Amino acid sequence: MLTLTENASTIVREISTQPGLPETAGLRITSEGTTEPSFAVSAADQAQEGDQIVEQGGATIFLDEAAALMLADKVLDAAVDASGKVEFALGTQV
Repeated sequence: MLTLTENASTIVREISTQPGLPETAGLRITSEGTTEPSFAVSAADQAQEGDQIVEQGGATIFLDEAAALMLADKVLDAAVDASGKVEFALGTQV
C-alpha cells in the first residue's frame, strides 16, 4: 500500500483541510492510462466508488483502482518550492 513521508502527510493534510472543504476531503490520485505511468493529483470532497483510501498522519489519499495497483510499493513525498507550488515525488518503499 502507498505510504507517505512526513512532509507529504503534512502537505496533503493542509490541502484537504482548507476552509469550505468537507471533513471527508482528501487528495485523489488517478492513473492517466498512458503507456508510461502518469498520474493526476487533485483535491476531492470524498472517495469515489472503488477507490483505495490511504490514511496516514492525519492525511487522506484516495487512489483509483489502477493507481492503487501501480503505487502499492511506493512512497509519496512532497515539498513546496520557492514560489509556493507543491511538488510530489515517488520513491520505492524500503
